[in-house]
Amino acid sequence: MSALRERLTDGLYGLGWGTVKMLPEPVAVRLGRTIADATWKRRGPLVRRLEANYARVVPDASPERLAELSRAGMRSYLRYWMESFRLPAWSEERIRTGFDCKDLHHLTDGLASGRGVVLALPHLANWDLAGAWATTELKTPFTTVAERLKPETLYDRFVAYREGLGMEVLPHNGGSAFGTLARRLRDGGLVCLVADRDLSASGVEVEFFGEPTRMPAGPALLAQQTGALLLAVTLWYDDSPVMRGRVHPPIEAPETGTRAEKTSVMTQALADAFATGIADHPEDWHMLQRLWLADLDPAKSPDGPATPATGSAPGSASGSASGSEKGRP
Repeated sequence: MSALRERLTDGLYGLGWGTVKMLPEPVAVRLGRTIADATWKRRGPLVRRLEANYARVVPDASPERLAELSRAGMRSYLRYWMESFRLPAWSEERIRTGFDCKDLHHLTDGLASGRGVVLALPHLANWDLAGAWATTELKTPFTTVAERLKPETLYDRFVAYREGLGMEVLPHNGGSAFGTLARRLRDGGLVCLVADRDLSASGVEVEFFGEPTRMPAGPALLAQQTGALLLAVTLWYDDSPVMRGRVHPPIEAPETGTRAEKTSVMTQALADAFATGIADHPEDWHMLQRLWLADLDPAKSPDGPATPATGSAPGSASGSASGSEKGRP
């Protein structure tokens, strides 16, 4: 990224946090929808990639249905951004009433046991809001990881934003983040990691909507190493201002097998839980990057040769063994 583009990117995000959060909520909602619809109508690479990913999730969808999904998906994606820009200005009451979670007892019981809990999430709806709700309503701080991307000023903005919501944000520095996460879990703490995309060499191959991809090993490895409870969480929007969520049943380590075999089984279980939530609410899955291994072959891709996560924002939370994953923050 050139120095000029870095400054422009940082300036745009700064404008969002500085301006959008001051708008009345109905105005911010309309602005997000207007931007989403304009982006969707241009049918650029991100929209085409989104439709290609949705075609895996809804394999019997007609072209018209995929177009409807991608439009709804862009609206959901921009809702995420409008909420994120505004979250620092939300009152505690607005945060508490902005999220409703099913089967929360899986999380609260795990925390009460003192065992430590790893929450793993896909790129569904707004995980920042869920995190702010946890620190506000549950009074439970947690730790996550953000990849250090250029420009540094933008990375600093994301860290300050998330720390302002009550999160502890660790930079990705090789294995050091993993060690700190493990210590937090051994102390009975909460770790939250976005974990539906990892195309690094350390990713675990899983079957996802009938095709192979790789997902981060980190959540399963942390649970094995520390004895923490591993829980998948899925999120979605409805027609109300309230985001919905579900905590899925615990994923336990198999009693037998090597470490790698146990990690594979647990990561596949995460992928299956993610798939359940994504299939129920595909329009809220903000996967605007290549995910399936077949899409690394440019001859099979609707958006040309593979590139880094174009169009995604820096500062991504990560679930990989080393803490590295690029995508939406």
